[in-house]
Amino acid sequence: MATPADPEYRARLAALSERYAATVPGTMAQITNALAACKATAGDPPPEPELRRLHELLHGVAGSAGTFGFGMLGQQARRIEHMVRGVLTEHTGWSAVIPEVEQLLKWAARDAQATDYE
Repeated sequence: MATPADPEYRARLAALSERYAATVPGTMAQITNALAACKATAGDPPPEPELRRLHELLHGVAGSAGTFGFGMLGQQARRIEHMVRGVLTEHTGWSAVIPEVEQLLKWAARDAQATDYE
């Protein structure tokens, strides 16, 4: 069984991290599109299908990013995912979600693997 100290294990994990890194721009583009779909509607909150899509994308990032060396990205996605879940259940708070998602997208565009969230 491979262990974290095993060089072969580390090499495989590094390769997986590189593959994950290559998917981040596409995932952020999907989040951008989901946010745009939510904003394009006149509702506050947006219709549930659009909001659920945004939630699913954030949930996916929150669940996988940390595993591949994108810890802060995962933490922030999880935080915003919880905000979106609140909008889905309470039907309020949407206006606070928009700038949070926009900030995440700008930050991730600069360096999605950064450890400081600015």
